[in-house]
Amino acid sequence: MKLFVFGAGFSSRAFIEEVREQFDWVGGTTRSAEKAEALKDMGVEPFLFDGTTKGAGIAEALEAATHILVSIAPNEAGDPVLLHHGDDLAAAKPQWIGYLSTVGVYGNHDGAWVDEDTDCRPVSKRSVQRVAAETAWLDFAASTDIPVQIFRLSGIYGPGRNAFENFKKGKARRLVKPGQVFNRIHVSDIAGAVSAAMSSPTTRIFNVTDDEPAPPQDVVAFAADLLGVEPPPEIPFETADLTPMARSFYGENKRVSNRRVKDELGYTFRFPNYRVALQDLLSYI
Repeated sequence: MKLFVFGAGFSSRAFIEEVREQFDWVGGTTRSAEKAEALKDMGVEPFLFDGTTKGAGIAEALEAATHILVSIAPNEAGDPVLLHHGDDLAAAKPQWIGYLSTVGVYGNHDGAWVDEDTDCRPVSKRSVQRVAAETAWLDFAASTDIPVQIFRLSGIYGPGRNAFENFKKGKARRLVKPGQVFNRIHVSDIAGAVSAAMSSPTTRIFNVTDDEPAPPQDVVAFAADLLGVEPPPEIPFETADLTPMARSFYGENKRVSNRRVKDELGYTFRFPNYRVALQDLLSYI
């Protein structure tokens, strides 16, 4: 089997490591020659693709690929992979396509629980584009009879990308907005859940998220406790100095259910909440 990854970033690299032994060959795209060298170092054949035109050699690689993972954000024009390589994928007829999306597609539900059957009410421009991209991929699956699985990911963290790193950089803050919660997902569980879904290639949407939506300030306080340092002072959300994008995240308040991943895929989360995960991540410091 051969795996081709559009967008070999943090999450998709973890997936590659998870499933590497299942594949005879792995290829992946990146936007720069420098990052291409890094892919070579991890045993992935690199292809340059910036999302504005067809990537050199990609059509030929897709002819042989049995499995495709897409981890590239859409833009105003639509999904770059479908726009430039949709015909190649339709002709190649891979056994499975996975698409990494975001729980941002649900929008704001005032802290209520949502699942894969909940109506999407995207608020931000990027989430509106994600809903359009998901729809395009589902339409592609229906028209080609190629199974496409969509994975809606919550806030991603893992080694090198977590609350401890913010303390290292002196950027840890405890922003407090009453009632606000976020779901999170350890990158290892993205890899594990997507791998489990890949073994049952039917078109389906899955929330890939932890068990415990939690206030962001609680995560920072727990990380400080593990580090043995004083937590940063609480900052009211209303007066916090935030970028428009950061502030927009707080406009979407929901609790995301992962029941489908557990029930249908039989997946057991390695890091079901931030406390278990941060205790493990402490060993990477």
